[in-house]
Amino acid sequence: MPRLRQVSRAEAAERDDKLVQFFYDLLFGEGRDPVAEPGTADGTPGDWWTVFALDHAVFKHCVAGFQLYRDVSLDPVLRELGQTRAGWARGSRFVYAQHRRQLRALGVPEDKIQAVAHWEVSDLFDPLERAVLAYADALVLNGGRVHDEVFQALKRHLPDEQILELTYVTCLYEMHATMAKALRLEFDDREDPVEAPPPST
Repeated sequence: MPRLRQVSRAEAAERDDKLVQFFYDLLFGEGRDPVAEPGTADGTPGDWWTVFALDHAVFKHCVAGFQLYRDVSLDPVLRELGQTRAGWARGSRFVYAQHRRQLRALGVPEDKIQAVAHWEVSDLFDPLERAVLAYADALVLNGGRVHDEVFQALKRHLPDEQILELTYVTCLYEMHATMAKALRLEFDDREDPVEAPPPST
């Protein structure tokens, strides 16, 4: 269960939140209450949407962010490599799964998608893709501490505008990965994997 209350379809209607109602119709089917009957058409529980609907301003900002990342000029495969690696690096099952699926939709071979988790020792990525993955690690795992060599590798292939887009999108999805874990949403609704069971007596 998510750690925060979910917003039912009836509550969204009572608040006259047309944006939330639009996405509920789109993702869950017209008239269906996603709290009483969870599950989106693409197989996720859908509780990201019902929890984020708690605050209209946050919901609206997130939806706008999703649209923005689709409007960038960056190659969508590079964009999805950054997002997928952010999900892996942050340990979010949800972000990792969603963006592996997007890579599949873009025609990326399955062995290459699987190799995002161990890109450092894989020979399936070209120099630009390796630079993107190294940059994603620097953003997520190193908190933005990016070595000059990594940045120069990006600059050899991408204009400044696309590096900014890559930075924004990767950091946006690191935020979603972190929030999904903290609030126990979607596939991140699980006990902390580091916690050990109590010793038997």
